[in-house]
Amino acid sequence: MFKILFIGDIIGKIGRAGVRNLLPKLKKSLKIDLVIANVENLAHGKGVTERTLNEIKEAGVDIFTSGNHIWKKRTEAEEIFKKQDFFLLRPANYPTGVLGVGEKIFITENKEKILVINLIGRVFFKEDFDCPFRAIDKILKKYKKEKLNAIVIDFHAEATSETRALGFYVDGRISAIFGTHSHVPTADAKILSNGTAYITDAGMVGAENSVIGVEKESVIQSYLTQINHQFVFPEKGECVFNSVLTEIDLKTGKAVNIKRIDRKTMIG
Repeated sequence: MFKILFIGDIIGKIGRAGVRNLLPKLKKSLKIDLVIANVENLAHGKGVTERTLNEIKEAGVDIFTSGNHIWKKRTEAEEIFKKQDFFLLRPANYPTGVLGVGEKIFITENKEKILVINLIGRVFFKEDFDCPFRAIDKILKKYKKEKLNAIVIDFHAEATSETRALGFYVDGRISAIFGTHSHVPTADAKILSNGTAYITDAGMVGAENSVIGVEKESVIQSYLTQINHQFVFPEKGECVFNSVLTEIDLKTGKAVNIKRIDRKTMIG
């Protein structure tokens, strides 16, 4: 069986340190074949840089997915997309003309072809994204004649209902769908009736004693005063590592197992 470890949103310096501390050991002990991670909050909590991507690439991450925050450091993101040195995706259902790609085939050492797709939801987002349901139909049609061994999706969404609905919509047509964005790990990892592995949200890699990765006092004050306070991202302390391990039969493209892999590590 082909083992994919999907890591929830990696948040800032403490998140990157958590990946460095835990991922190499997990890859070895669990005999993981491919590692995918959401990186939209990689560089100090918002956006990515080439340096921060290199940091977790060296730790063992193979594929980088993202979401709407990928553009928070827009210049850096655009330069990375232009270079194409990294397997970095942005949501495929951004309007036509946006830099970067939303799906790409990853070829393993054994020449298996894994199609990785990044999509974003529409519910509760201020942006006007294209429909993710129609976007996945279009992508699957595009690769219909390609001999793929597996298809996986990172669906970056606010509403759990939208993720749930998309999971049922693609069940049997893809190998796995991993939800991201809320930073809160859900307990609903399962194989859907037609063989697709599913979880509503993988969670995050970030400060445990925080509000979804942000220093708690600044968030509390924002709620108390109704005035936005500058978010602070902790760099030391206990780090939670949320991820999901999925096993896929590459002959059928169906998932045979999915389970949470959650760990903690002290940073600093």
